[in-house]
Amino acid sequence: MRQAAAVLGGGCFWCLEAVFQRLQGVSVVTSGYAGGQPDRPTYQQVCTGTTNHAEVVRVQFDPAVLPFDKLLEVFLLLHDPTTPNRQGADVGTQYRSVIFCQDDEQARIARGVIEAVEASGVYSAPVVTQVVPPPAPTFWPAEDHHQDYYNTHGFQPYCQVVIDPKLRKLLKLFPNQVAERSI
Repeated sequence: MRQAAAVLGGGCFWCLEAVFQRLQGVSVVTSGYAGGQPDRPTYQQVCTGTTNHAEVVRVQFDPAVLPFDKLLEVFLLLHDPTTPNRQGADVGTQYRSVIFCQDDEQARIARGVIEAVEASGVYSAPVVTQVVPPPAPTFWPAEDHHQDYYNTHGFQPYCQVVIDPKLRKLLKLFPNQVAERSI
């Protein structure tokens, strides 16, 4: 199995992690930070909004099972890519919608998928997702207690109010991409 990686930011990393963990072809999802300074940031530093890091997930996947364009379609339809520096109640540059491209091919595909989503009319506002060309910035894994968050804290109100609707939307929009083990 060939592995590829994508680094995506679209609000709280717990939300994206829970979605991507449920897709066929995804082997590992790691929550973390990318795109700012200092190196090895902490959650507390990133939350200040002054480091320019985004909360992101690194998704390792098999492109033969889940092509990059399909992964981006899921990404763009399961968060709001039309609001700059905001996802729901989460506000700040750390919550921006961003694709940190690993190579030129990912950048080309990302621009094409964004154009297709905009042309589809699914959103009434323009997609503001940043496509950051390579070289991709360093990905810094978040602290251990942020990893696998929904699977270990699904009972928490934030998970029930914010993440559960995204998972229902995933099942509705992409039923054929959801791994059986996650249903």
